[in-house]
Amino acid sequence: MAEPDQAAFWNERYAPDDYLFGTKPNAFLAREANRLTPGSKVLAIADGEGRNSVFLAQNGHSVVATDISRVAIDKARRLAKERGVDVDFRLADLTDWDWPEEAFDAVIAIFIQFAGPRLRNRMFDDLCRTLKPGGILLLEGYREEQLGYGTGGPQAIENLYSEQLLDAAFADWHIEVLASYDAEIEEGTGHSGKSALIDLVARKPL
Repeated sequence: MAEPDQAAFWNERYAPDDYLFGTKPNAFLAREANRLTPGSKVLAIADGEGRNSVFLAQNGHSVVATDISRVAIDKARRLAKERGVDVDFRLADLTDWDWPEEAFDAVIAIFIQFAGPRLRNRMFDDLCRTLKPGGILLLEGYREEQLGYGTGGPQAIENLYSEQLLDAAFADWHIEVLASYDAEIEEGTGHSGKSALIDLVARKPL
């Protein structure tokens, strides 16, 4: 299990009534969601207060969403109820979660950079295992340049991504998008301002 203070840290961050990262879907996800087959079974990991999983459910997908924070999941359930959709929210510590094998058509991994290199490598293996052959991964994170902007994300440089890192990690996959760019983002108070982003859309081999 992750150390208890990790859950406590996120519970505290999500404690205010407002939504830390807002209630609108992540822009990358909204832009690329048309790549998902209609009615897909989707896993949204570390989904926080539900903005992305609820968006996917609104678009007709069957969604499982995890987070380590009980406070976040309570707020996500409230958002889903307000939007009139069903999402299977699961309180889960991804360091020891039992990832179901070949269970999902798509995995959504948006800003999961709480993971250092060792955990990241494990999680990338887990993402591969839980996707069905031909399944699609949509991943967005911060590049190292984000440390200079200070508009969100981890302070540990080893947790950040580069094109070389992602290209190597998914070398056996069909990479449909791998793009680095800067953009102004407004995702609640948690992510706000100029940001150094990197997007990956990759498909697991058949």
